[in-house]
Amino acid sequence: MAIARTKPGVNAVNSALEAIAALVGERLSTARAVREQHGQDLTWHRGKPPDAVVFAQSADEISGIVKICAEHDLPVIPYGTGTSLEGHISAPYGGVCIDVSQMNAVLRVNAHDMDCTVQPGVTRKQLNEYLRDTGLFFPIDPGADASLGGMTATRASGTNAVRYGTMRENVLSLNAVMADGTLVRTARRARKSAAGYDLTHLLVGSEGTLGVITEVTLRLHGIPEAVSAGVCAFGDVEAACNAVIMTIQSGIPVARIELLDEVQVRCCNAYSDLGLKETPTLFLEFHGSPASVKEQSESFAAIAAEFGAAPFDWATEAEDRNRLWQARHDVFYAVQAMMPGKKGFATDVCVPISRLAECVSETKKDIEALGRIAPIVGHVGDGNFHVSLFADVDDPDDLAECKAFIDRLVARALAMEGTCTGEHGIGQGKTRFLEAEHGEGVRFMRLVKNALDPKNIMNPGKIITA
Repeated sequence: MAIARTKPGVNAVNSALEAIAALVGERLSTARAVREQHGQDLTWHRGKPPDAVVFAQSADEISGIVKICAEHDLPVIPYGTGTSLEGHISAPYGGVCIDVSQMNAVLRVNAHDMDCTVQPGVTRKQLNEYLRDTGLFFPIDPGADASLGGMTATRASGTNAVRYGTMRENVLSLNAVMADGTLVRTARRARKSAAGYDLTHLLVGSEGTLGVITEVTLRLHGIPEAVSAGVCAFGDVEAACNAVIMTIQSGIPVARIELLDEVQVRCCNAYSDLGLKETPTLFLEFHGSPASVKEQSESFAAIAAEFGAAPFDWATEAEDRNRLWQARHDVFYAVQAMMPGKKGFATDVCVPISRLAECVSETKKDIEALGRIAPIVGHVGDGNFHVSLFADVDDPDDLAECKAFIDRLVARALAMEGTCTGEHGIGQGKTRFLEAEHGEGVRFMRLVKNALDPKNIMNPGKIITA
């Protein structure tokens, strides 16, 4: 069992905040607006504010803050940009939120080794702007301009994952402050190691429940010589998914292959003025030499034609490609614009690629039976797709219907040997599915949590609960 938590007493909170204020001065805030902002993510999860927010500026400061919190049994909640989607940043037991946005320096770029080291508050767009003249780039691109510390903590993914992998494959090493305030470096910069337990990947995806990330060393990739992108419309989602499955099984090294169903295309047309035919559509991108990109594009076009696709519509200019992918990254906001006054139920699952068409088709039937607007969009090259529902959070029946849909979606994915979340993470929103997915494995996760965080102060109430 995880250590049960209750809110610390007023005296403990006041004593801890007094000690932290002595350490960081005016960068400790107890203003209500600041606390509420740092306790609420973008979705329906009702966030709870921490007792205070600290804007940290160094690993040593974070170490000192965590030691004070451990002494007074106060929860610690790390915060990057607040763009997570499963209640990761809520503070159900109060405590101290450590905002790392001021730790935003790119510390080193080792161009010959194709890696870099950054502080946790650096965002993905900031890093790629910094790298622009090196011929290198960092490919992981979740929809939001998230912090790299937060992306590491949530094992983030994105549209490039089918070719370049997720944060799991692209984090080489990290530094973190553990629950007792100790600063740990998990690995060196070598591309492989057989030395001891893999602490790096224990912390990648731990969602702040084991430590606070203070530095990340990342794998970089060469900017491709040639890039080709475009859109391809299909008659139905099953045909689009089957085209994806054959593309992956054929070994075509597509860089991005994204599905938008007809509802999502309609939302994007309204929000981003794309002017696309409102039918299930794939957004694609190919990377490589001019010759290899041409070959990849022609191979995909032949596969798509087998499934009745419309002719491929190329985006040849960089400006057109950027507009296309910005629209893809803005899908959450595009749907939100269609649902004013409601909160998002953004959820995702991931299944083996061979079951993708079946899972998406069954999910579409479920949505149609409900009579709801719930667009589907997905990084379908690796079997991961998202459903965006919106609900009136003050209407219990509306909330219950959305939760029941998510339960069915997850059950469907698990029955197909998939996962309850391909990239959003567990947070507090999907803890109820962990046992169904991992069975006895959860007991060993609890053992790890209790060993590394015996007081359960590190982002309590997330992933592993009592």
